[in-house]
Amino acid sequence: MFSVDWLSLVLPLAYVSVLVASFYTFSTIYRKRKASQSASLEPWFGQHLSRNIYLSLLHLDPEDGKEKGPKVPESVIRAALLRRAVEDIQRIIQIRTAKQALNGLLQRGSIGDDLAQRFARAEKEVEEELKDVVSEANALHPGWGQIIFQSANEINARASLMEKLEEIEAKTESEKEWWEKRRATIEKDLVQELDNEAGTAAAPAATTTPVPTTTVTPATDSPAKASVVASDDEAVLVDAGVPTASAPPTPSGGKKKKGGKK
Repeated sequence: MFSVDWLSLVLPLAYVSVLVASFYTFSTIYRKRKASQSASLEPWFGQHLSRNIYLSLLHLDPEDGKEKGPKVPESVIRAALLRRAVEDIQRIIQIRTAKQALNGLLQRGSIGDDLAQRFARAEKEVEEELKDVVSEANALHPGWGQIIFQSANEINARASLMEKLEEIEAKTESEKEWWEKRRATIEKDLVQELDNEAGTAAAPAATTTPVPTTTVTPATDSPAKASVVASDDEAVLVDAGVPTASAPPTPSGGKKKKGGKK
């Protein structure tokens, strides 16, 4: 029979035991450190005020000392839960908007693992919050959990639209002032341009030659012709076939003698 030499196995067993213990200690310390770091990370979202208000109304003690206080109406609790769902919708929109950009930055190494851990924890918290809201809605009214987020989405869309309208109305006065200044500037430039065109058109008209005047001189040599002087440098001879009234023709011969008399 073979005899086992336990003394030769002590050293390997001791080495393996020390190695396993070291790995276990390291993993335990590492997990605790990561858990403490994750707990110390700043949350992605702030406090959930709507959830806090709903829980406060739900667990409100109706007894105030010896006298019984007023009970919270169910309609108020429903309104608080609906407001809680509206805030959850806003957080879902923020998560979906930031997720794609965050993944791209994480792949390029532009952000650290701490930010990715915060985002992952925020996603998990939102998922748990949605489940809690659905269960609370079904507890208040059966079947309400299926449509509560649809109603919350409509309320959130209307609130966003009202905010945009308020922003537009706030900018109305400034935009109006800008357009008034712009219109005044355009009118001033247009009037100045028209004045410049009018001055340019008046300048050539002032330098043109005046229309020459014609003067008619009486005929001296012949009754059938008249001399018309257009200017000092130029004379035009005009044929007149019909004698004018101002210059009647004079007879060329003397009186005709009667026949038979001398």
